[in-house]
Amino acid sequence: MVDSSKGSTGYLFGIVLIAVLGGLLFGYDTAVISGAERGLQAFFESAADFTYTDFLHGFTSSSALIGCIIGSAISGLMAGRLGRKRSLFVAGICFFLSAAGSYYPEFIFFEKGVATKSLWIAFNLYRVLGGIGVGMASAICPMYIAEVAPAGKRGKLVSWNQFAIIFGQLVVYFVNFLILQSHKNDPAVIEWTNSIGWRLMFGSECIPAGLFTLLILFVPETPRFLVMSGQEDKALAVLTRINGRSAASQILDDIKNTVVEKKEKLLAYGFIVIFIGCMLSVFQQFVGINAVLYFAPRIFDSMGMGNPMTQTVLMGVVNITFTLVAIFTVERLGRKPLLITGSLGMALGAIGVALADAVPGMPGIVGVLSIMIYSASFMFSWGPICWVLISEIFPNTIRGAAVAIAVAFQWISNFIVSSTFVPLYTWSPAFTYGLYGAMCLIAALFVWKLVPETKGKTLEDMTALWKNRK
Repeated sequence: MVDSSKGSTGYLFGIVLIAVLGGLLFGYDTAVISGAERGLQAFFESAADFTYTDFLHGFTSSSALIGCIIGSAISGLMAGRLGRKRSLFVAGICFFLSAAGSYYPEFIFFEKGVATKSLWIAFNLYRVLGGIGVGMASAICPMYIAEVAPAGKRGKLVSWNQFAIIFGQLVVYFVNFLILQSHKNDPAVIEWTNSIGWRLMFGSECIPAGLFTLLILFVPETPRFLVMSGQEDKALAVLTRINGRSAASQILDDIKNTVVEKKEKLLAYGFIVIFIGCMLSVFQQFVGINAVLYFAPRIFDSMGMGNPMTQTVLMGVVNITFTLVAIFTVERLGRKPLLITGSLGMALGAIGVALADAVPGMPGIVGVLSIMIYSASFMFSWGPICWVLISEIFPNTIRGAAVAIAVAFQWISNFIVSSTFVPLYTWSPAFTYGLYGAMCLIAALFVWKLVPETKGKTLEDMTALWKNRK
C-alpha cells in the first residue's frame, strides 16, 4: 500500500522506467541500420529497373533523419493537443509500424524478395515513419519525465533517458551480431544476409516497440498537462501518489499559479529563453560527437583493434559508464559545472585526435586515448545534461512548443554535421577535429555566460526566472 503522506518512490521509478523505453527505442532505431546496411545494399543492387548508386544507399541509410526532423517539429503540437502520454503512444505505433514495414516492405503491394524502385521508395517511407517516432520520443520522453519527477530527482531521472538511448544502441549492436552469428557456419551466409538477415535486424525492433506501446497505456498523464487541461483532481491524485499528500497540494498550487492560461505566445518570456534552448541543441551536435565516434573504428584499426564487435563493446562500456557518472552527480554538482567540465574535456580529446592526424610519428595510442577522453567527456555532460535542460528550462505554458523547436534544431544540426564531415575530413583531418575542439570551447563559454543553473528548482520556478530576465 502506498503511504499517501510520503508518496511512492517505487511508483515514480516504475512510470519513469516505462517512459525511458522511448529513449531505448530512440537508440535502437537510429543504430539498427549499422548492421543491416550492407545486406540492404546488396538487396537493392539486384534491382533490374534502376541503378542503386552509392548516393542512393547513403540516402537509404540516413532517410530516418528526415522523419526525426518532422517528428521533433510536430512534437510540440502533439504534446499540447493530445497530451504527453498519448503522444508517446503515437510514437510507439510509429516505431512498431516502421519496424514491421522495414522487415517486410513488400506487404500487399509488391512481390517478396524482388527489389524494385517502388519497393525502395516504400522501404524509405517506413524508415521515415520510424524517424518520426524517434523525433517525437526525443522531445516528449524527457518532457514527460521532467513533468512527473520531483525537483530534487528530476535531473537524475531525465538523465536515465540518455542512458536508455546509449543502452538501446548497445542492445541492437548485440542483436545484429547474434543474428549474423546464427548463420556464420552456413556456406551461403552472404546470400542469407542479403535476403533475410537485414530483415530480421529491422524486425527485431517490433519486440521493444510493442512492449513500449502497450506499457505506456498504464502510466498517468503528467500533472502539468492535466492542470492545463482543467483536470485538477486527476493532477492532484498523480502528485499525491508521487510526492505525498501535503507536498502534492503545494505543488498543485504552484502549477495553477503559473498556468494562468492554457497556452501563451512562444515569446511571452522573451527571445532569450528560446535562443538558449535552441543553442543547447545546436552545440550538442556542433561539438562533433557523431563524426568523432564515426571515425573511431579507423583509429582502433591503426592500433590493431580491427574487430568491429570489440570496438562497439569498448565504446559502449565507456559511454554507459560515464553516462552513469552524470546520473549520480547531476543533482549534487549541478548542470552548469558538468557541461563546462565536459566541454573542456571534449576540447582536449578533439585536439588530441587532430594532433594524432597532423603530427608525423605520433603514437597511435594518442588517437585512441583522445577518442576515449572525448567520448567520456560528452557522455557525462552534453549527452544527458542537454536533454535535462531542454526538458526543464522552459516555462509550463510554452514548454511543448519550445521543446519541439529546440529538438528540431538538434536534428537539423545533426544533419549539418553528418553531411559536412566527410568533405571536411577529406580536405583536412586536423582542421576538422580542430574545428570541433574550438566548438567545444565556445560551448563552454556559452554555458558559463548564458545558461542558468536549474538544480533544485521546480518547473514552476522557471516562470519567475525568465520573467525576471526579460
